[in-house]
Parts: sequence; C-alpha cells; structure tokens
Amino acid sequence: MTTLDLNSDVGESFGRWELGDDAAILQVVTSANIACGFHAGDARTLRRTCEHAAENAVSVGAQVSYRDLAGFGRRFIDMEPAELTDDVLYQIGALDGLAKASGTRVRYVKPHGALYNATVHHDGQARAVAEAVRAYDPRLPLVGLPGSRLLAWGEELGLRTIREAFADRAYTADGALVGRSEPGAVLHDPQVVAGRVLRMVTEGEVEAADGTTVAVTADSVCLHGDTPGAVEMARRVRAVLEDAGVTLRAFA
Repeated sequence: MTTLDLNSDVGESFGRWELGDDAAILQVVTSANIACGFHAGDARTLRRTCEHAAENAVSVGAQVSYRDLAGFGRRFIDMEPAELTDDVLYQIGALDGLAKASGTRVRYVKPHGALYNATVHHDGQARAVAEAVRAYDPRLPLVGLPGSRLLAWGEELGLRTIREAFADRAYTADGALVGRSEPGAVLHDPQVVAGRVLRMVTEGEVEAADGTTVAVTADSVCLHGDTPGAVEMARRVRAVLEDAGVTLRAFA
C-alpha cells in the first residue's frame, strides 16, 4: 500500500481581500503550506489558518518567499544569500509563533512561487534557504522539486528532504513546471487532475506538455489553494487515491 501526503497553499488572503476557501480545503489535505506574510497573509489570517489546520490535524508548513506582496511572490529578486537566509528565518519564526499560539507548530518549510522556481537551479539562493532551515531547526523537513539544488543543499546540510509533485500544473519535458504565463500551465479539470495524480503515484510518471513521458517521484503532491475549483479538485484527487488503496498521511 502506497502512502502519500497531499499539501495545499493556504493563508494567502490579506485584510479584506480573500483568496481561496482555506477552511474547506483543510478538511481534505494532510499538510498546509501557510504563507508567512511576505508574499501574502496578515497576522490574523495566518493565525486563523493555523487554528483551522490544528482543528483538522493538518501538518503546518512555513511557505517562505521573497518580500513581494505586490507581486504575490512570483517575481524573482536577486538577493544576497545572507539577506535571503535572514528573511527566511524571520518568516519561519513568525509563523511558528502564530502556530504555537494556535495549538500546533511549524513542521516543515517550503519555498513559494519565484523563490521555489529559483532554488531549482540557483545554487546560492538554494543554499541560503537550506541554511535558514538548519539554523532555525535542523529537524524540519525541506520540500522542493526532485533534482533541485534546494534538495541537494538540504541533503548536504543534513536536512530531511521531501520530493514534491504538482497535481494541477503542467510539466516540461525536463521535469520542470511550465511557466504560469504559458498557455495550459495550470490545469482545471478535476477528473483530469485526479487521473494524473494517480498515474504519478502508481506508475511514477506524468505526461509533459509536449506529450512526452516524464518520470516523477513524489513524497507529497501539491494542490494549489488559489486555483479556481480547488476544493472540488482536492476532494476528487483524495477520493481517487483512496479508492486505489493509497493511504493519505502527512510526512511530518
């Protein structure tokens, strides 16, 4: 029997501006990538999200990013590694404090958006993120794309690394994610997405945007909470996996 974690990006509302249905999706997934205030999320939003996660026994992860509220953390910033390390440390600590007050703790770290994509190939920034995690708590797992510099540095620094696949994103032939500005980068059909995830888990592969087959090894699968129809999609993915005998459980 296969065991898998389902994660989702949550806590990304800000003030009166709301994004996604966090309360509903936290009843479906097993891990929550909660924003830390740099790309989205204010203190009240983040504490409420931590409370909902605790109520549903969902593992809390710090979704760290560039300091980019206006761009939702989706713009690359050429930062000095030491500055990036400190920014990541700041975010983990802030969310961990809110989580502790909500009856839970930060259990892992995952970069968001442009930072996630940068740490696939950018050696300096990948090391900076991994060093921040080690400095805060070397027991925290680090989530990233298989084959990324982020996971390589995580292993080098003695961290537990978690390989992630994406349910609702298109892949390139080399196993990277198709850029969000490209047509078809985000998938919306719950049945199609559920079928892709099942193939990832049971066969270890996914069809790339150009029709080729890409090998995929995943400890956790991400369902974006801001995708239209995200809750329905998450429910469908969970149902298909459970019907196939897959046990859904948080990795941390």
